[in-house]
Amino acid sequence: MAEVPIEDVAGRVLIDHALDAAKNAHAPYSRFAVGAALLLDDGTIIPGTNFENASYGLSLCAETVALAAANVAGRLKHVVAIGIVGGAMTATGIEGETPIYPCGRCRQILNEAADMGRRDIIIYCGSADGAVMRRHLLSELLPFAFGPGDLGIS
Repeated sequence: MAEVPIEDVAGRVLIDHALDAAKNAHAPYSRFAVGAALLLDDGTIIPGTNFENASYGLSLCAETVALAAANVAGRLKHVVAIGIVGGAMTATGIEGETPIYPCGRCRQILNEAADMGRRDIIIYCGSADGAVMRRHLLSELLPFAFGPGDLGIS
């Protein structure tokens, strides 16, 4: 788990876009806003934010929302990186000093995109205050992933 130098431009841009997306989180129950931003292989950035529901199990993570938008555009296999931030919603904005990581479900969904694109997706995890950013590969966060190959689909 390495701290990423602020000079990592792609990561910084994705974290900034994720911070902007988090401002639009629909999180009236947890009061925890999450933003995500996907980077596609042509430089396109697709944002996502968490979207909660009174029936908690129907809530959507920010990463899933962004990946679904990429899929709608026919671009799921073009995902090369994602930036994720989150923190407590307060009267003045979103607060948090600790980077957040994708949940297990989101890691699995990211793995589907990685498998389709035949690449190891870069995951930038950031703090809500934007001060801390960590860079990982999906394979580090989801070792021994289950994917289409395990179903006999290549």
